Amino acid sequence: MSGFDAVFLSYDEPFAHRLHTRLERTLNMPVKRLHGVHGMRRAYRLCAEVVDTDQFFLADGDFDIHSTFSPGAVEPLDEGVSMRVWWAVNPVTGHAYGYGGLKLLRRTALRQIGNAVDVLAALPGRTEFARETAGVTRFNQSPFHAWKAAFRECAMLTRGSEYGMSAGRTTERIRAWTSGREGEYAAYVASGARQGIAFARQAAADRKAFDHLNDPAWLRSRFTAVHGTPEGMRA
Repeated sequence: MSGFDAVFLSYDEPFAHRLHTRLERTLNMPVKRLHGVHGMRRAYRLCAEVVDTDQFFLADGDFDIHSTFSPGAVEPLDEGVSMRVWWAVNPVTGHAYGYGGLKLLRRTALRQIGNAVDVLAALPGRTEFARETAGVTRFNQSPFHAWKAAFRECAMLTRGSEYGMSAGRTTERIRAWTSGREGEYAAYVASGARQGIAFARQAAADRKAFDHLNDPAWLRSRFTAVHGTPEGMRA
């Protein structure tokens, strides 16, 4: 046992139940689950209210943990650090970085979260990145989810990383998203990436427009306007 509580935060991901079960098996403990909470900032804040330890693991609804991850080897966060992020493999680009990775969070920091497009970038205190890959971020669970992930990430990268990523590394990440050809729904990923870049450039003069990136209904409407309702998504 690591001594840390754990939360699995899902919204509408098709594989969420399966990935939650796998997380419990790997961490060897019950993992609390929040599902379908509207409002990303509200959802993260609620995570702080369902845990029983001040520091806890948080996995998003598309995170597929490696069976070799060892929670017992995880050290607590140092004073002044609000979040640690482990890398996750992108199944379309093959790259691994913090996007979609497993997190260790401080509950007290979540209760003081500020405003940022990438919500957890507004935590007080420092963020540290563990140079270890903890799993795969299986965002490509449907055409829409694949498109949405690429759209949001490339829009935020084009706007400017809120974690202090260098310009060169940001360009490298964007190029990978737009050119990825492997994995399920890769074409939707490339489409979402290109459209996310275009959106960020158009919205550069209107910072409030970036709030749409955290609005599931707006994102689905934008996807449908471009791609319609692909086979497999119809009721």
